[in-house]
Formats: sequence, C-alpha cells, structure tokens
Amino acid sequence: MENTNYDVVVIGGGPAGLTAGMYLARAKAKALILDNSIIGGQTILTHEIANYPGIESTSGFMLANTMKKQAESFGCIIKSNVKVEKLHLEGKQKSVTLSNGEMITSKAIIFATGGRSRMLGVKGENQFKGMGISYCATCDGDFFTGREIIVVGGGNSALEEAVSLTNYASKVTIIHQFDHFQGFQHAIDEAKANKKIHFIMESKITEFKGEGSLQEVAIEHIPTGKKSSMKIDGVFIFIGYEAQTEILFDSKVKLNDWKEVIVDASMQTNLEGVYSAGDSNAKRFRQITTAVSDGTIAALSALDYINKI
Repeated sequence: MENTNYDVVVIGGGPAGLTAGMYLARAKAKALILDNSIIGGQTILTHEIANYPGIESTSGFMLANTMKKQAESFGCIIKSNVKVEKLHLEGKQKSVTLSNGEMITSKAIIFATGGRSRMLGVKGENQFKGMGISYCATCDGDFFTGREIIVVGGGNSALEEAVSLTNYASKVTIIHQFDHFQGFQHAIDEAKANKKIHFIMESKITEFKGEGSLQEVAIEHIPTGKKSSMKIDGVFIFIGYEAQTEILFDSKVKLNDWKEVIVDASMQTNLEGVYSAGDSNAKRFRQITTAVSDGTIAALSALDYINKI
C-alpha cells in the first residue's frame, strides 16, 4: 500500500477546491487535490458565465480549465476520477484512503465537495434521466435542436438556462410552482422578452411518461388541483442543488439538517485542522465567486494552522 504525505489534502476539484490548491501551492505548501469525477465541478456544466469579475464572458468549462492550469502551475498535484473510501480526521495527522488502497496523510484537510442538481422526485424521473430528462443545458442542449422542451424552476439558473436553450429548441416552456420568480430582475426580464419562451405558473410536473424515451408530462395546477398533460421532447430541471457530503456522514464533522457542513468564519469545521469550502457549506448564497472566496479563506486558514503545529 502506497503512503504519500502532504501538508494539505483538498477533497473536491470545483472552484473552491481549485482556488484552495492554488493558494496552498503558491505558498509552497505540498498540496493535493482529489476529485471523484472530472475537475471543475458544477462549473463545467454552465453554458455561459458573464458575472465573474474581470472576465466579460466565458464558458464554465474554460474558466474551470484555467483555474486547473493555474493551480498546477504553482505545483499543486491534482488527481481526478479517484474515490475516497475512508477518512481519519482527528489528531495532528489526518489520512485519506482511496479505493485502490493508497493511503494519503496530511496535516490538514479541506473539503470542497460541492453540490449536485436537485431532482423533482416524481414518478418516471429516474426512468427517463438521460432519455429526455436533463439537468445540464450545456451538456444536452444540442440534442434538442428544433424541438419543444420544458424548463422546470424559477431561480436564476432556470431563467438563464432557458434563455440559452432557445439557441437550440423551437419552443421553451418554463414551469414554476409559484406565481412569481425568485431570480434577479435582469434574468426575469431577459426570459420574458424572449419570444421562444412561454410560462406555466403555479404548476408542477407530477409524472414523466413515455416508451423508451420521454414523450409526455403530467402537470397539476397547484391552486386548483386541475390536471393536464403535455406532449414534450425534453425536460431540463433547474431547482437548485444539494450538498454532496455523504463522505462525511460517518465522520465527526458537524452537518446541519440539510447535510451541509457547518463552518466558522475561517472555514474551519468543528474538528481542528479540518476545513470546508464552497457549495457543500451551510450558507445562503452559492455562486462561483463565493466558492472562490471560501477556497481562499480555507487555504489561508489551513496554512496558518500547519505553520503553528
């Protein structure tokens, strides 16, 4: 069994983890980023980013790739598509055991495991995932060129992705459970101004139907309970994210009722030398910029910690 020692191990390779790795390596700490998938996290699923300071417009993939190159240029080691099997978080020496048997030790650990798209949880959703139901406009928008689709949600993500999907679809219908949207006014105005976008308010999808692939959805008007159906080629769901913290369920790291990590202002958890950053944390706002901020604070706090022990 290989045993490798680092100053700090970062678990998660999204904006928070990449920023932490960048700051750690630039400070000459021996830093390692581990991710169970492709580096970049939810950022790589974003069609266009136009509100990142200093950059007029870019794709999520390009921004994440730039962050990765920056971290590596400072000497941060990055490993993707690895699975963490076991954690030891107490005491001065932490350890992470991977599924291949490799044990990695460190003085501090930063969790930046992010979140994943929240599902509606209705009949047929699991059956038609990838067969007409998508949670990523960037990944799947092109498959629905010239077709009619539904976007579920009423926040910034739903509104902005609905607009981006009009580049492909012939018609986009937004279904939202309330009589008003939760997004910023500019996002609402842009969606309402787009002639390809239509709205079904105060309603919810209760079932997905089809043979082989998605063909129809059942819809309920919430105030009246009136039921209807709609023939459709695809459905994109943007109703928020949930924290990916299953890795911590058996640890002593404190989570709230929504399984989000509880941290203080320095991004430290209840365990000494254990930090958390990004969308997996308990907080109100989740943006790339807030994840980058968290990653910066967690890295600087970890550096301060390892310099004192």
